[in-house]
Amino acid sequence: MIDPDWAAPWFAPYAGVGRPVLARLAAGRPVHEALGHPRFEPAGPLTTGYEPYVAATGRVPTRDNAHDLFNGLVWLRCPAFKAALNQAHVAAPPAPPGQRGPVRDALTLLDESGLLLAVPAELQAALHAQDWQTLFVTQRALWRQAGVRVVGHALLEKLLQPRTPLCARVLFVADVDAPVLPAHLAPALLPPLPVLGIPGWWPPNEVEGFYGDARVFRPKRLASAPALGGFAC
Repeated sequence: MIDPDWAAPWFAPYAGVGRPVLARLAAGRPVHEALGHPRFEPAGPLTTGYEPYVAATGRVPTRDNAHDLFNGLVWLRCPAFKAALNQAHVAAPPAPPGQRGPVRDALTLLDESGLLLAVPAELQAALHAQDWQTLFVTQRALWRQAGVRVVGHALLEKLLQPRTPLCARVLFVADVDAPVLPAHLAPALLPPLPVLGIPGWWPPNEVEGFYGDARVFRPKRLASAPALGGFAC
């Protein structure tokens, strides 16, 4: 049974839309029905790709699993953002066969592992540099000004069992409630962030030495892009 802790900071923004959905799911409804909106339909064979189908029909094929449940919750909570991701996929420049190209790679990272972040410039610079000491320790007080929202549905699914290596890809925005996609996107523009390092999100990060785990908080020269839905940063 899927049982999110709605008090957890990553799930809290979805509590309002999520509680009635989970009640319908517990009553035996399939995920597409439990989501309670005509946008969602049972997944089945498509004559086009997933993104073109959603763009053309406005309907989201939905499997009966936790992954698609969280995709649906993000659609319910952030419909304009999800629609913008979908339209950007369809409008992206063509790529060689078998490849997505940098724009669609970035869009996929946001869709699966994205985190919206509105923070002061000092924190933005520290995150781009993967200067974890400045980001989380020296400038820790600046996080009181932060707006943070997980929008990656694969990451939300993983956060059902929170563990330190879980990593988001960050889109800097002015307002997490009204995010705007930049005109040009590429994976390199979405810095990695270990989500359980965010101050106030995970009690263990209050303990001295938490950020010293180089397996998670890697120096930038050693870092590589995580897999979609990724882990170590």
